[in-house]
Amino acid sequence: MFSLIILSLGLAMDAVAVALVRGANGEHSIFRAIEIGVIFGTAQGLMPIIGLSVGVAFSDAIAVIDHWIAFALLSLLGIRMLVDAARNGQEEMAGASRSHYAGLMIAAVATSIDAAAAGITLPLLSQPTGIACLVIGLVTAILCIPAYWLGTRASRKTGKVAEIVGGIALIALGAKILIEHLTA
Repeated sequence: MFSLIILSLGLAMDAVAVALVRGANGEHSIFRAIEIGVIFGTAQGLMPIIGLSVGVAFSDAIAVIDHWIAFALLSLLGIRMLVDAARNGQEEMAGASRSHYAGLMIAAVATSIDAAAAGITLPLLSQPTGIACLVIGLVTAILCIPAYWLGTRASRKTGKVAEIVGGIALIALGAKILIEHLTA
């Protein structure tokens, strides 16, 4: 179980960083914090099942492109945040709601791609797959809720600066993932 918790913490870190950034760009709401935690936790919990089902036969093919996918998705989200900061929030509310959910889903997938790759290793943990995925998802959700909440606190103090830093942070996170995989 200790190995599973360590794996869960490691897999959750990208999602926690993105939740913090989204909080800096989002509304100060416990509902939004829980929503972020549930969506990120669900993605992190489901992706290992997908990775396990794809199996070892395709693991080499996935490993070749997973870092590029994460880089592209996180960079696009970061660029979008920078553009939004430059617009000074002049976005329609209906468009903002659609944009919120689309961006949230993209971020959840981007930060859980490594969980799909980790899914291939689940049998090595000596835990039932369902339990392992539940723990991975719960750890991510539990960590993302306060991360989002803390992000909203930071945004009240720093305003547009937090939005700009958040966009740069997402791009940097994507670049970090890409560089780590290319230099490994």
